[in-house]
Amino acid sequence: MIKHSIELAPTKTAYWLVVNKSKIKLTVNGEIPHGSFSQLALTAKAEQVCLLGTLAGQECYLVIDHDQITDDMNFVTPREMLSLGEEAYSLAARATQVALFMQTHRFCGQCGSAMHLVNWELATLCHKCGHRCYPRIAPCVLIAVQREGQILLARSSRHKPGSFSILAGFVESAETLENAAKREVKEEVGVEITNLRYVGSQPWPFPHSLMAGFIADYVSGEIICQPEEIEEAYWYDVDKLPEVPAVETLSGLMIRQVQQMMTSKINK
Repeated sequence: MIKHSIELAPTKTAYWLVVNKSKIKLTVNGEIPHGSFSQLALTAKAEQVCLLGTLAGQECYLVIDHDQITDDMNFVTPREMLSLGEEAYSLAARATQVALFMQTHRFCGQCGSAMHLVNWELATLCHKCGHRCYPRIAPCVLIAVQREGQILLARSSRHKPGSFSILAGFVESAETLENAAKREVKEEVGVEITNLRYVGSQPWPFPHSLMAGFIADYVSGEIICQPEEIEEAYWYDVDKLPEVPAVETLSGLMIRQVQQMMTSKINK
């Protein structure tokens, strides 16, 4: 559990995730700063420090301070920390999401009074009206649609030409993950799917999503792109894929899983 208002000893050795506008500060060697609070010349108010968890068996803290710029640190996004491993990425994702929550919930949405962090859970509380807020998490679905020897890949206007991925979309209120997956595929490319199989999930702090991945089978329909969302979409043979996301991402992992399954069937 994340703990707030930590009493820190200046000489305490730990890992420190210093967040500045959704970016994480790393050392020039591309590592999470490790050492004592005073050794690393960090400064922060008590309410700007949170214990996030552990990394390599040592405590890891979030520090929110936009002024902590030193010559031996550089800024990276959580996406760039994927290469540091799942444990480090998970902590970085949590750090940026918690920092965003603390920065955007300073005042009560009901009465306008100041909000205060509580010390028994990750939440802010209004002392005037009792309104309590928790970090926002926006669930999204990723859908890898397959048919004989092929996978459906698409490109939105947010991605560079030639770069494709599987379909994705936000889950709406009172909607199951499975229904959201079917709706998104139908809306974005006009295709019907069935037989959804859950693959896994991944926190995606851009700024506060949780991705849930499914592999699904094609049923019917011709590709008709929703122009507001999808610029182009095609069926690709699994042995002739375009540029796709890295395997460290859930979408990239799912594409390779479909590729491996299809290749195994073809080679039998």
